[in-house]
Amino acid sequence: MTTNDAHASVLDVDIEALQGGSADLGQYAGQAVLIVNVASKCGLTPQYDGLERLHKRYADRGFTVLGVPCNQFAGQEPGSAEAIAEFCSATYGVTFPMTEKVEVNGEGRHPLYERLTGFADGEGPSGDIRWNFEKFLVGRDGRVVARFSPQTDPEAAEVVAAVEAQLAG
Repeated sequence: MTTNDAHASVLDVDIEALQGGSADLGQYAGQAVLIVNVASKCGLTPQYDGLERLHKRYADRGFTVLGVPCNQFAGQEPGSAEAIAEFCSATYGVTFPMTEKVEVNGEGRHPLYERLTGFADGEGPSGDIRWNFEKFLVGRDGRVVARFSPQTDPEAAEVVAAVEAQLAG
């Protein structure tokens, strides 16, 4: 199985937590996870509010949002891990887990995104991440089941329906 196999589990990829140490994606086996590349200085940054509400709404049913900071789009996530954590907590009350800052495109693409980018969204595009706040829903089996464009609100009907379908299954 190659690392860019869209049918491979993303939960066995090694990635660090924002505050250091392993993010241990394996802990989410059996849960649904919405993985989102995030940035603090983007026009879409207010999506943190919706992501947090979605996280809280379904957390007790086996769901989490996982934020993955990235600075590849117009330098919109320039801060250190500490600055990112402080911004997310103080500005948006973020309680969902965050990983280390990574590259999602290009030669330095993190292995997590090698797995994720093989999956197409509802409009058809697969491949490179187009902008901050692109969303991937990972099912209980660790495989990508849906991809949503950066402009799709985290609480949009199609996102909520996809999350609920994973939690029901």
